[in-house]
Amino acid sequence: MISAARLGILGGTLDPVHTGHIDTAEAALRLVALDRVLLMPSRLPPHRPMQPAASRYHRFAMTALAIQDRAGLEVSDLELCAPGPSYTSDTLERLHGLGLEPSQIFFITGADAFAEIETWHRYPDVLDMAHFVVVSRPGHDSRAVASGIPAIAGRTLEASGGAGDPGRLSIFLVNAPTADVSSTEIRRRLGAGESITRLVPDAVETHIRRHRLYSGGPADCGSNSSTPAADHLHGQD
Repeated sequence: MISAARLGILGGTLDPVHTGHIDTAEAALRLVALDRVLLMPSRLPPHRPMQPAASRYHRFAMTALAIQDRAGLEVSDLELCAPGPSYTSDTLERLHGLGLEPSQIFFITGADAFAEIETWHRYPDVLDMAHFVVVSRPGHDSRAVASGIPAIAGRTLEASGGAGDPGRLSIFLVNAPTADVSSTEIRRRLGAGESITRLVPDAVETHIRRHRLYSGGPADCGSNSSTPAADHLHGQD
């Protein structure tokens, strides 16, 4: 049973999960006054032609390891257990089916991903299925991104630790530092035999090395590790 008055959702391929994901989740937790945040690895991102490099089992395990000592953060397999591509709108509908009201859900995404919101499945209807939390990423300021999307004018709030207006679905803009790292770069480094120290939590690096992930060896069950894929960070469709 998923329950919370203010539940954050951070979706993405998490292939692998890294410090930028953790920074984003914790910034949203703190500055939007969320009760908890669920990190939700996707089964198959819709814009990827191939499967993620690591299997869904490894991606779930790495996410659980990454947040094991992080208060307020949890991992969910809701998207991993659902068939087909992991569209944000479908995930939000599943949460509604579990008894959550749109006003209880805060979908967290990086400003780089939100800049492409007009290309998302079921846009603009998806914006009426939950609150959105847009977190700045290196080179992508949440306020600048929001100002470039006329359809959301009047719905944005700058997050500062308060609860905001509970009477309407809003788009919270979080301007907080997050690590300048991507899953794509981590996979490249691993394939080249380079260090990934401090780019992922220590427990995640141990898991990657122990299971020889992203090293060009035999593919995991349900993966295609020989095919590079674009980084789908923070809920990007």
